[in-house]
Amino acid sequence: MAETIRRMVDIDIPVMGHIGLTPQSIHRMGGHRVQGRRSGKTAGCRERLLEDAAAVERAGAFAIVLEGIPAELAREITEHTSIPTIGIGAGVECDGQVLVMHDVLGLSESFLPRFAKPYAHLWREASAAATSYVREVRERAFPTPEHSYGPKGA
Repeated sequence: MAETIRRMVDIDIPVMGHIGLTPQSIHRMGGHRVQGRRSGKTAGCRERLLEDAAAVERAGAFAIVLEGIPAELAREITEHTSIPTIGIGAGVECDGQVLVMHDVLGLSESFLPRFAKPYAHLWREASAAATSYVREVRERAFPTPEHSYGPKGA
């Protein structure tokens, strides 16, 4: 991705890199699996992630997201890069932290990554609201004239 990042930066598009567990690659990775635990230079291995972080920085990214990697590896990447690191499931040594809003709000019925912490449990409320909406539409209780537009000026 370094060449793609470099080309985007060259035309003034700010780029935040993303290494480790990348959501777009979940199926290729075999699911939500921690990356960087094994030593080696193949995809998902420790030395490869160190190389990827350096390549993202050299290509001109303004920051890099480190997702689903061991805290010690995240600390090492943070120490060896001059751009900010943003952790999501990468421990406390990153320069910043991020969580997916659906995880923060507890909007998932079942799956929650180990590194996510729900600060609310809105799934139940959202499910109840959707059920009420469907019931009212089926019973023709919604929409009512008060939720509809009348003639212009009315």
